[in-house]
Formats: sequence, C-alpha cells, structure tokens
Amino acid sequence: MAIKKELTKEERVKKEVNRLKRIYKEMPKDTLLVVEGLIVEAADLRVRLEDIRKDLDENGYDEMFSQSENQDPYERERPQARRYISMNKNYQSIMKQLGDYVPKIPPEPKKKDDGFESFVNKRD
Repeated sequence: MAIKKELTKEERVKKEVNRLKRIYKEMPKDTLLVVEGLIVEAADLRVRLEDIRKDLDENGYDEMFSQSENQDPYERERPQARRYISMNKNYQSIMKQLGDYVPKIPPEPKKKDDGFESFVNKRD
C-alpha cells in the first residue's frame, strides 16, 4: 500500500488555485486577470479553513478557561472557533464575488410551437 505524501501548505494552496482556475476557465481572459487575486485569496483561505477545521475536530470548539489559579475555570469558545467563523464568512464572500464574475448564460428561447399545446387547448 502506497503511503500518501503530506502536502505542504504552499502546495495545497497551489493545488486549490489550479482547481479554481479550472472551474472559472470559461471566464473571459481580461476578467480572469481581474479576479486572479480573489482566486489566490480564496485558495489560501480554504487551506487555512481546512487546517483550523481539523484542529476544531480534534480539540473541540470549547475549552476550560481561568483568569487565575484562584478562580474556577469556566467553559468558553476557543479563539480558533471564532477565527474559523470569521474566515469562513470571508471565504464565502470571496466565492460569491467570483460567482458574480461568471458570465450569465441567457435562458434558451421557448421552442417553436409544434401544435400539441393548441390541440390540447382546443379540446376543452
């Protein structure tokens, strides 16, 4: 059984950039140049989100916290959980912006009437 090589963060970002570029390859070239920064930022955010998500899955969203040794610890949200939520909002916003740049495909015009509809409507 082959051992899967763990990719570095930079390799994972590059792989995600390539994936996003394949998705948006139909975009006009001048528009693609404009959104290049958004694609790179989205790829970086996605890799960071995956790392934080892995940490949250392993260690949970909450932790026991105490201001000093004399106080009883209480449960609070981990800073990583807040960071994950904030970064996820940013990622979703960037993906929405990228989606807005995709050219809209006009709906296909209705096909020419073949007479069936008028035949059915006359029968009533």
